[in-house]
Amino acid sequence: MRKINIFDTTLRDGEQSIGVNLNELEKLEIAKQLERLGVDIMEAGFPASSKGDFQAVQSIAKSIRNSSVTGLARTNKQDIDIAWDALQYSAEPRIHIFLATSPIHMTYKLRKTPDEVLSLAVDAVKYAKKKFPQVQWSAEDASRSDKWFLVKIITEVINAGATVINLPDTVGYATPEEYGELFAFVQQNVPNISKVILSAHCHDDLGMATPNSLAAIENGAGQVEGTINGIGERAGNVGLEEIAVALHIRKDFYQVKTGLNLSEIKHTSQLISKLTGMVVPGNKAIVGANAFAHESGIHQDGVLKEASTYEIITPELIGVHSNRLVLGKHSGRHAFKQRASELGFELSNEKLKEAFDSFKALTDRKKEVTDDDLFAILADKQTEQPDIKTYELQNVQVQYGTNNIPTATVVVKSPDGRILEEAATGAGSVEAIYNTLSRIIDSSVELIDYKLQSIGSGRDALADAFVKVKYDGVEFGGRGSAQDVLEASARAYLNAVNRALIHEGFRSENALVSH
Repeated sequence: MRKINIFDTTLRDGEQSIGVNLNELEKLEIAKQLERLGVDIMEAGFPASSKGDFQAVQSIAKSIRNSSVTGLARTNKQDIDIAWDALQYSAEPRIHIFLATSPIHMTYKLRKTPDEVLSLAVDAVKYAKKKFPQVQWSAEDASRSDKWFLVKIITEVINAGATVINLPDTVGYATPEEYGELFAFVQQNVPNISKVILSAHCHDDLGMATPNSLAAIENGAGQVEGTINGIGERAGNVGLEEIAVALHIRKDFYQVKTGLNLSEIKHTSQLISKLTGMVVPGNKAIVGANAFAHESGIHQDGVLKEASTYEIITPELIGVHSNRLVLGKHSGRHAFKQRASELGFELSNEKLKEAFDSFKALTDRKKEVTDDDLFAILADKQTEQPDIKTYELQNVQVQYGTNNIPTATVVVKSPDGRILEEAATGAGSVEAIYNTLSRIIDSSVELIDYKLQSIGSGRDALADAFVKVKYDGVEFGGRGSAQDVLEASARAYLNAVNRALIHEGFRSENALVSH
């Protein structure tokens, strides 16, 4: 069977989702899980966009050995040089250069003629090829571009050294028939097309990202780009889990395969959902909580008699297993470390001790500790930034009564080591906590969104809180886990504020460097 390369852009296009701000450790943890999943290429970021992105891309390039790591670049030498500085350590250095080719983009955004755009693209690919063995060139907004202009520019960038040509449906405008025809047209009319791999990159603005990507594969695409859980700008990208499972289940029709380890899909989805704060809808194909649930009596009867009557995908295929009791109050450090490794976490001795201590504290309050609980503890500890001073929650206390005004008292340790205590009221307990934290922080932070969900089931389940705040005109996401929902809410708010302050620090450093 023909193999389809899987190009994951969760760390670049996915992180462009509003309110998603991953730190370097979180990006590295996601990259390691994407490597376990078996993606062929991962786009680690946009190295020239900021110092933080550069450092994250470089760290991932140095750590990942079984996937090709790439970074985005515009058609200028500075972007390409910075990308090389970050990616030269990769097992297979690769760059992704993009330039818009549609009339609307060339006229209003680039303000350049088609000939000028062609020249820019060719010069950039030639320059990049001197450094990178693998050069991908993307015709941004290809689905709304003139087809004969695409033929002309693709022919020239292949002659210049491109090894992959990407034809994105950048605004999710194309229909499956149109997008498939675009790939067929390019293959039929570009004389040197056999020298490259054709790639599809689809957005979901009209809900057609998955069928469009499959149409591209049917018409010769050898690579599909997307994100886990379909996250991304606006309505998101194609969900790679949907593509991989569709190609596996319907290999009789598509006659292609991927190199993904499908049993790592669920774990990858959970990790990315937790670290980005983007909750997976219950009815999401493949990875939603209801993907294998049956409400109808007729369906339940059929599944009990023979699962294949209504289940075309087994839960085990994507790594869904019964959430059994795995460890308890008397479990030792060795068993804990072994289970952490099985869940995909390789922690330093120091972080392992901290995670084990958190686990032990949880067993004192929670009768049954499940994989979901362990996952929450391990993900939090693995992605903590120990060398960066931030606000730390010391204590939170709330007085509440149905006929009284909720009042919160919060104690926080500031980045400079001071212990700060404040109290405030609110319409509800969470608002009282957030009003109190706003007094302590003394910064203009606006709460945009607040979500709460349980980790697992039962009265004693852990709570996961997610918030979005706006700081200095920029949105930041924060998360917090605790057995008490109010503590989780406080931790999530502080987490978002800390991300905002860290971002402010990076922005100040970048400003100093640029001047």
